[in-house]
Amino acid sequence: MRAVLGVFLAMAAAVPAVAALRPGATAPDFTTRGAVAGKVFTLHLKEQLRHGPVVLYFFPAAFTSGCSAEARAFAEKIDAFKAAGARVIGMSADPVDKLAAFSKAECAGKFPVASAGPAIVKDYDVALGRQIEGRDITSRTSYVIGRNGRVVFVHDDMNPAEHVATTLAAVRDLNTRR
Repeated sequence: MRAVLGVFLAMAAAVPAVAALRPGATAPDFTTRGAVAGKVFTLHLKEQLRHGPVVLYFFPAAFTSGCSAEARAFAEKIDAFKAAGARVIGMSADPVDKLAAFSKAECAGKFPVASAGPAIVKDYDVALGRQIEGRDITSRTSYVIGRNGRVVFVHDDMNPAEHVATTLAAVRDLNTRR
């Protein structure tokens, strides 16, 4: 019985957490500060959606190994996202000055990263429930948001390996449904 319980608990731990926003939900609009190529600017989701779908990916903390690898992977595929008509925006609870440096070093200046304050973290239900350097961190959750402001795809997994591939596939799928 104990072995069965251990296997069950191990399987449960391997299942990704479920994000609160489901496909079909309206993505909460927000305005925050972000950076691209080290330059700080004001980012408004509604404005970004005017140009097409948005891949909004939340990551725990800038300059950590998984988050840096994920940012580099998105940067490598940014031309494919653009060809599919989508914009990529990284989000974390990091302060904007740290994200400005991250946008240059890890994102190669190819897409913006923005600071997710407590309201954004709550609205997107991405609080991880842990802290780094005395601040809350977010889960690793990627949303594909259609131009109409509705969530069309969610990938919620702390392993960064599949976020780029699955969100790019979802954007391409969105284009074939039009």
